[in-house]
Amino acid sequence: MYSAIRSLHDRFVLERRAEVLSRLLAGLLPSNAEVLDVGCGDGLIGHLIERNKPTLRVCGLEVMPRPSSHIECLSYDGKTIPMKDSSFDVCLFVDVLHHTLNIEELLGEARRVTRRYVLLKDHVCAGLYDRAALSLMDWVGNRPHGVCLPYNYQSKEGWERIFRACAFQIVKWNQDISLYPLPFKWLFGRGMHCIVLLEKK
Repeated sequence: MYSAIRSLHDRFVLERRAEVLSRLLAGLLPSNAEVLDVGCGDGLIGHLIERNKPTLRVCGLEVMPRPSSHIECLSYDGKTIPMKDSSFDVCLFVDVLHHTLNIEELLGEARRVTRRYVLLKDHVCAGLYDRAALSLMDWVGNRPHGVCLPYNYQSKEGWERIFRACAFQIVKWNQDISLYPLPFKWLFGRGMHCIVLLEKK
């Protein structure tokens, strides 16, 4: 059963998701920025961002670096970012923060190492259906890689509280993201995804 679901996910979801996200994220990144992609996975999205905006430089951090990566990738412990203060123009998180037990702690580290911005893509959980759908997506997409799955999803109000606590202001919030083709869009879209650009106060 899992292998069949995984095959559908890889065939119809992964490639489109990477293309759509990389285009949207690149559009929000300042030209010539140095970007740290925290939890970069195989680095594909970072690589596509560079392709969409060639003036950018993206390097990655990953708790479990893959045998091969599309971008330069360093290992870290999932809590402390091993970079000096104000080392990057932007810290990027793509579906990473809901995998942490303490979102504020990791955002605080991002605030320390970024000079100005944090850009993130994550989920918005508005009820029981959203939680069930998001949990299924996480399980299918991350089970093969041994990724921690605490299912730490936030409502929009929850995200706003976290951002305030970490001394960020919201520059842009986009919850109208068409990641998946039909019929997956009906099941796993529904406003459950957001891209947020944050600026240090």
